[in-house]
Amino acid sequence: MQKLNIRLAALLLCALLAGCGGSPPQEKKADAPDKGVQAAGLKVGLVMDEAGIDDKSFNAAANEGLQRAIKELGVDKDKARWIQSKTNADYKTNLTQLANQGYDLVVAIGFSMLDPLKEVAPQFPNTKFAIVDSPAPEGLANCVGLTFREEQATFLAGYLAASMSKTHKIGFVGGQEIPLIKKFEAGYRAGAKTAAPNSQVLTTYTNTWNDLNLGKTQAMQLFGNGADILFHAAGKSGLGVIEAAREKGVGYYAIGVDRDQDDVAPGRVLTSMVKKVDTAVYDAIKKVKSGEFKAGTWVYDLKQNGVGLSERRFTKQDISPAITAKLEKLTKLIADGKVVPPTTIEEVAKFAPPKIE
Repeated sequence: MQKLNIRLAALLLCALLAGCGGSPPQEKKADAPDKGVQAAGLKVGLVMDEAGIDDKSFNAAANEGLQRAIKELGVDKDKARWIQSKTNADYKTNLTQLANQGYDLVVAIGFSMLDPLKEVAPQFPNTKFAIVDSPAPEGLANCVGLTFREEQATFLAGYLAASMSKTHKIGFVGGQEIPLIKKFEAGYRAGAKTAAPNSQVLTTYTNTWNDLNLGKTQAMQLFGNGADILFHAAGKSGLGVIEAAREKGVGYYAIGVDRDQDDVAPGRVLTSMVKKVDTAVYDAIKKVKSGEFKAGTWVYDLKQNGVGLSERRFTKQDISPAITAKLEKLTKLIADGKVVPPTTIEEVAKFAPPKIE
């Protein structure tokens, strides 16, 4: 009888559990999919480099991506912010600060933050991190890298510059002399070589992203040495290059970088090599919101409109239809993979320019 009572009690307990909704809750598996974050509660923070949000280029483009997320994804503007870094020493502190404050996504704006990110990200496994212009750190499940095929667009810029030059001399003003900016220069040189094999490319580096006056001084030196079109990849220092072209006037041009800088000096910016940092930042935010954020490196290229040239709003009339037509053909060839621009200076010497009919 005692055994029968125990069995009846067990059956009664099972019936009660079934009536209340079935089996007890199970522990969430470690590899369960990310369900995302409601937009209104999503906290997003950007860590800017030394050039700052007013560089009208790299950092400004990143902020445009954040503002687009506020407008289109419903991210609360009071939970979206950016922090200015005054020196490299601020990177780790700023990344840590945002993670400590419970931000769902922290975006490092610039490859120079890779080492600080490697230190900070493992300490905050529940925070998502993204870094612009660098592959994702290996072995970190909460990090993505946002990279670009810059050489594809700088190739087009070099082709246009050499096609337009009256002196057969064009110039390149870089920021820090590092592999990333050398990739910009390599594409530019190869594009110029394709348009005019005998053209010269004069080069200088400011070795800083934040000195407008130095950018202007070096640009004036290149103009003085015969160049009539200068492409800059120098952050805020590059605004000095554009100012130099504005002062030189008709017959001289600058080429902008990262975002459309054509309106900085209307008529004196021939075109801009556009890198969709805004799109990359927006995509990262969108994937955190939807739960689709996965570690790895995302690559933006010409085919998917991740890089390219600006619309040339103020200079279309200066460019002949023949040059425009060839530029369009070359754009398609690169997008289709039939022309592969070099990524290093050493590769430029071996590069065989394609024939553009």
